[in-house]
Amino acid sequence: MATSLIEGNVGAHLRRLALPMIGGIFALVAFNLADTYFVGQLGTEQLAAISFTFPVVLTLGNLAMGLGIGAASVIARAIGEGDHSRVQRFTTNSLILALVAVALFVTVGLFTIDPLFTALGATPETLPLIRDYMQIWYFGMIFLVVPMVGNNAIRAAGNTATPSLIMTTAAVVNIALDPLLIFGWAGFPALALKGAALATVGSRAVTLVASLLVLHFKEHLLSLRFPRPREMFWCWKDILHVGVPAAMTQMINPISIGVITSLIASFGAQAVAAFGVATRVESLALIVLMALAASIGPFVGQNSGAHRYDRIQRSLQLSLWFCIGWGLLTACLLALSAPQLASLFNGDPEVIAIAVRYLWIVPISYGGAGIIQVASSAFNALGKPLPSVVMTVIRMGVLYVPLAYVGANWVGISGVFGAACLSNLVVGIGAYLWNQRTCTAKRAAALAVKVAVTE
Repeated sequence: MATSLIEGNVGAHLRRLALPMIGGIFALVAFNLADTYFVGQLGTEQLAAISFTFPVVLTLGNLAMGLGIGAASVIARAIGEGDHSRVQRFTTNSLILALVAVALFVTVGLFTIDPLFTALGATPETLPLIRDYMQIWYFGMIFLVVPMVGNNAIRAAGNTATPSLIMTTAAVVNIALDPLLIFGWAGFPALALKGAALATVGSRAVTLVASLLVLHFKEHLLSLRFPRPREMFWCWKDILHVGVPAAMTQMINPISIGVITSLIASFGAQAVAAFGVATRVESLALIVLMALAASIGPFVGQNSGAHRYDRIQRSLQLSLWFCIGWGLLTACLLALSAPQLASLFNGDPEVIAIAVRYLWIVPISYGGAGIIQVASSAFNALGKPLPSVVMTVIRMGVLYVPLAYVGANWVGISGVFGAACLSNLVVGIGAYLWNQRTCTAKRAAALAVKVAVTE
């Protein structure tokens, strides 16, 4: 059964939710690094082929994540309201919606492989390799989308340990299958890129089976009664109300980073390499804040359903101080260790120097970046996805990208890094204030309704 988050110590709940997520997010990072490493051993053409697939895989992954966020928002609020029948209906209908999305993605994807990747710049030599990988990957999309929605539903029930365990298991299976199927170890056929795709699909299949078993037998969140069409469409509308803007928010960041990368390329290949090194280090430093943001959603959703806005405000205050503390700690640690960390990835003195400059400037704003993630998660959980979109657009489109161009012309590459720092800090402050103002308004409205009912 779902774990209630509407009573008990707020800080203790947040710790219990966030700690398992750290391992789960780290497992996802390891999953992607393993694929890149093993495919890289095949040769340059194969590595280029899988690199071409990253934008498409990331885009479809973000769409699936949007569905998961939308499902988690409505499920958590229904749990907070104490209506278990409604929780089961939402969970079941969210999985049916995921299946419909898979059918759409697979149909469009399979018929657009050649024109899409040709438009992305794939060469005639690379295109057959991309086709080998994506034809298998598309058919395995059911193992990506359905578990992503299912795991978000499990988190909405206050259980973050099980989804993290499922994600870690998938990463271990993928890392084990990659060399077997790519290179033909232990008597397996050497399938090259087809093997990489099969390893990914096989590991994702584990998550599908595990998430469905947990949803039905452990959390009791599934209804075996097929829903009526009218009820199903009503549930889909609520899920997509949050899910579509959440997917848009997820997609703005990679697009903006692509623009920034093209700007940094004007400073030379070493600058691009340094940017890649620094952002890899950054992704590891931000795992804890990402885990906190992923955990705040179930807490806010359940307490919103129970109209416990005082607890939501308390969770946001605690998150604020944690983000600031973690940001300052990582900024100090990276300032001291930046040269050593950068040299682990590349030995070029210029690459190391530029990466160090990034790791001396941008981490100052990591606290703000964490607050933005927490605020976005909280707004989605409240069923108010628009503020997340607005914050992301302001951060990336209004501040970061324009300021990066100005900074690049005035200061050089340090101006690009300063733009990232400033945009995180400004939007981070605004995000926290917007969250608090929304909670105060909802708290006042709930109190007014309670007084009116009493009278």
